Amino acid sequence: MYALSVKDISVTYDKQLALENVSFAVPEGSITGIIGPNGAGKSTLIKSILQLLPTLSGNVEVFHKPIKSQKKIIGYVPQRSEVDWDFPTNALDVVLMGRYNHIGLFKRANKKEVTWAKTCLEKVGMQDYATRQISQLSGGQQQRVFLARAMAQDAKVYFMDEPFAGVDASTEKAIIQLMKEWKAEGKTVLVVHHDLQTVNDYFDHVLLLNKSPIAYGETQTVFTLDNLEQAYGGKIAFLQKAPATVKEST
Repeated sequence: MYALSVKDISVTYDKQLALENVSFAVPEGSITGIIGPNGAGKSTLIKSILQLLPTLSGNVEVFHKPIKSQKKIIGYVPQRSEVDWDFPTNALDVVLMGRYNHIGLFKRANKKEVTWAKTCLEKVGMQDYATRQISQLSGGQQQRVFLARAMAQDAKVYFMDEPFAGVDASTEKAIIQLMKEWKAEGKTVLVVHHDLQTVNDYFDHVLLLNKSPIAYGETQTVFTLDNLEQAYGGKIAFLQKAPATVKEST
């Protein structure tokens, strides 16, 4: 069964073509990395799939149903740079936001919902910061809170936009552990990612993107030097012949 099916997505941004004819299907219970150079449309792809951006064309299905009817089973972790961290709320309330699809936007969370939110904070090591304002947390702590929010959604398909950007090693380890737990539970995870050296270790499948798909499939098949050269236009530093040692040049 495919958890996600994307067909012929095209998007314009500032009158420029940002994505062109992107199609791929993601198996249930897998972790997929979306990689490509800066400006390749990776974040745009996730937002267009989630209907946060308008599309020129295309169709998206989640478990063979239109995505608009499947919002309750979708979780989303945005880039940290897109979050207003000065918004006056604490960590527990942020996590409870992940329950709005279940309890309703204007209803007060009951004791059961609050207990679940606290459990999610505990799973990411943030139980002692439940009443702390999010503006007072470090970057890694903020990311953990958003992971807890995603966990609170109890989704079947998760989208994560550069979750490892600017976090410490312990937070990165916590993110990887959570992704593996979701996979073990049969859930599906898509991750926008930029660190090429960890691709082989983190992902079952890879979508290599540069406005149009360069290649998609199992990581060991897609993550090759030839495909990377094609995607990055030669802007790759080849340290060795193994893809795991390839990194994007600055």
